[in-house]
Amino acid sequence: MLDVGDGHTVYWERAGTKGAKPAVFLHGGPGGTISPKHRRLFDPKLYDILLFDQRGCGKSTPNASLDANTTWDLVADMERLREMAGFDKWLVFGGSWGSTLALAYAETHPDRVSELVVRGIYTLTRAELEWYYQSGVSEMFPDKWERFVAPIPVEERGDMMAAYRKRLVGSDRQKQVEAARAWSLWEGETITLLPDPETSGKFGEDDFAIAFARIENHYFVHAGWLEEGQLLRDAHKLKDIPGTIVHGRYDMPCPARYAWALHKAWPKADFHLIEGAGHAYSEPGILDRLIRATDKYAGK
Repeated sequence: MLDVGDGHTVYWERAGTKGAKPAVFLHGGPGGTISPKHRRLFDPKLYDILLFDQRGCGKSTPNASLDANTTWDLVADMERLREMAGFDKWLVFGGSWGSTLALAYAETHPDRVSELVVRGIYTLTRAELEWYYQSGVSEMFPDKWERFVAPIPVEERGDMMAAYRKRLVGSDRQKQVEAARAWSLWEGETITLLPDPETSGKFGEDDFAIAFARIENHYFVHAGWLEEGQLLRDAHKLKDIPGTIVHGRYDMPCPARYAWALHKAWPKADFHLIEGAGHAYSEPGILDRLIRATDKYAGK
């Protein structure tokens, strides 16, 4: 555990081989958590991997806290963790929200990034948020969308993120749990190309759902404390960083046009648009490309 200030303590793990190539893994969400499966994205003989639960997530404390919990707090936490580990530079790996955080970190500290591997690109523009939480994905999954809007009265559905925030930060525990489960299941059931109970199952667990929904909604209501279009605008800062972009053709939460825009703004990076894949890193074509990338950067 690392005390990062502001009342937060961040849980971290180190895996692989100490002294090998440094890397940091950034989980999704915001509000997700690390898993032993994430270590398997790196060859343990060739990498010295640091994984951590972001503020309020997983084993970090206080659980589900929204205080002093912003993108820039997490960027600062990454620097604390890098210094603690004694790494001069590290490979930064992030998917979904983890790609957002990875880009924010790399554009802030490009001299600390040896390589950048990003998957399921999310630049957190207003259009991306509305596509997923207002109108867009709702057209593809009308049955699941009906369950998502169910806890919200008709008169409040013009701003679903705000309506959910009211319930997720409210004092009514029953309404909080109901909202958290509906918010989380909407994501869990729309991130894979085909239904995958193993992937979506954890999103229905109350403890996970509350932290996940509260933190994710908190970040999205505030647009990640990013200026509109900031991550693509500042992608020129990545120009000297070798990288890999991996994105599923049928990624519902994160439309492929933003991965394509990042590719155009950062042409040095390898770009892979995976056919027959949705959003989850566990989908075969995506997983294959991610492992190929980490193998490549380890010199395998």
